Amino acid sequence: MSFVHLHNHSHYSLLDGLTKIKEMVKRAKEEGSPAVAITDHGVMYGVIEFYKECQKQEIKPIIGIETYLAVNSRHDKTAKEDRGGYHLILLAKNLEGYKNLIKLTSIAHLEGFYYKPRIDWETLQKHSSGLIASSACLAGEIPQLIIRGNLEKAKQRILEYQNLFGKDHYYLELQDHPNLEEQAIVNKQLIKFSKELGVPLIATNDIHYLKKEDDEAQDILLCLQNKKKKSEKDRMTMIGGDYSMRSNRQMMESFKDVPQAIENTVKVAEMCNLELELGQIQLPHFEVPKGYDGNSYLKKLCEEGAQKRYGKTIDQIGGETKERMEYELSVIKKMGWPAYFLIVADFVNWSKNKGIVVGPGRGSAAGSLVCYSCI
Repeated sequence: MSFVHLHNHSHYSLLDGLTKIKEMVKRAKEEGSPAVAITDHGVMYGVIEFYKECQKQEIKPIIGIETYLAVNSRHDKTAKEDRGGYHLILLAKNLEGYKNLIKLTSIAHLEGFYYKPRIDWETLQKHSSGLIASSACLAGEIPQLIIRGNLEKAKQRILEYQNLFGKDHYYLELQDHPNLEEQAIVNKQLIKFSKELGVPLIATNDIHYLKKEDDEAQDILLCLQNKKKKSEKDRMTMIGGDYSMRSNRQMMESFKDVPQAIENTVKVAEMCNLELELGQIQLPHFEVPKGYDGNSYLKKLCEEGAQKRYGKTIDQIGGETKERMEYELSVIKKMGWPAYFLIVADFVNWSKNKGIVVGPGRGSAAGSLVCYSCI
């Protein structure tokens, strides 16, 4: 029986995760796992590095996040309960899911940020396609409802999550951390819910460091994050819980009574087949008038701009100026960058027309004849 770690924090979970991406991938490869996931707290800073490293070491990458789900609305930013919200694991099943992860993460930072980058149920409903979800750690919504004894509400929310993501795309997550007294209670109830509601289980270890002996170093990160001293007793600590990248054998032993939770990690990994085209230019589409493509429309704007700047057409100007214009446009066409110049020209000219001051220009092309003509 194989196993796949699906809840893993790299050092991009700032002042929380200690695991280096290269080491995480190497460890999974050594264990014979067919895949490994990255699920940093609320961010996707490390996903491309992770994806490339998995390709290098020939193991399937599963890209995800552990997002923060606002208790109420992402726009609520006053009450104590608005600080962070519930944890929720989201994994990209395909390219659509990856794009939705990017969208959710962007919204979390631009609209929902309050102590933590948060999304809400409304946002999740709009961008759930292509994603596989799990109930996360004790900070997840379902575990929190169980801890508070609100089992009927927990049952209702489980069904709502399953309805949103679809059958076999939402999982109840079991963990085994001896420092958390409530973990055993939550696990027991999640297993009951799984049998009663037909919602599958997965086993994870909420990885924050590679080896068990790394717990002291990770504890120092938490002290820095929370502005606490190690000597203080009333502070967050994960010491004694073993949040390391446990071996597959250890995970199987911990969850021997629920082997399906181990088997389902492989099932999830098999469903996740994301392929990214790296090294490709990714620019927004710029709509040009009918009869033009990006290159011909940029040339048109440059010719009109030259007329305004010099009082003559570019052909009338001729000489080095014409040669320079043609050369620059040829380079832009060869590099596939006309949309970039059209986009910049569009917002700079809009700003000028609205009386908004713009700078003299910066960057490798700021002094080009093309920019001088069309901006």
